[in-house]
Amino acid sequence: MEFELLYWHWIVLGIVLMLAEIFLGSFFVFWFGAAAIVVGLILLPFPGVSEAAQIIVWAFSSTVFAVGWFRFLKPLAVDKTKAGLSKEALLGEVGQVLVPPTGDKFGKMRFSVPVLGSDEWLIISRDKLIAGDRVSVVDLSGNSLIVTKA
Repeated sequence: MEFELLYWHWIVLGIVLMLAEIFLGSFFVFWFGAAAIVVGLILLPFPGVSEAAQIIVWAFSSTVFAVGWFRFLKPLAVDKTKAGLSKEALLGEVGQVLVPPTGDKFGKMRFSVPVLGSDEWLIISRDKLIAGDRVSVVDLSGNSLIVTKA
């Protein structure tokens, strides 16, 4: 009895590999599964493709998918925001005073780009500030920033 790889073997292998990714979490085995499904789909209209050619197509597709993922798609998914970094994300940032703090009232400053989801923040400062001054964040006090003149 001779074993022959049929289209559905490749599709089942692809689905199993893609489901295995749920437990592995590397998002690498997924591409081997996607390549296996490609081979299965190629075998539907061309059932006479040799097993060696099937394996070569699978290896080539796996390589193309994996390289494409790591080179092009994965860098797009990198989080470039500073969300979740809280204090460390704010320290050293420089912004411009909109409303200077006076006595017991908070002032307001604006960053050129949003930091932690907001571009305007309440500020506290020991320095004498006026609207338009550039300030640097040195610490945090609750939801307010402690700043010094930059």
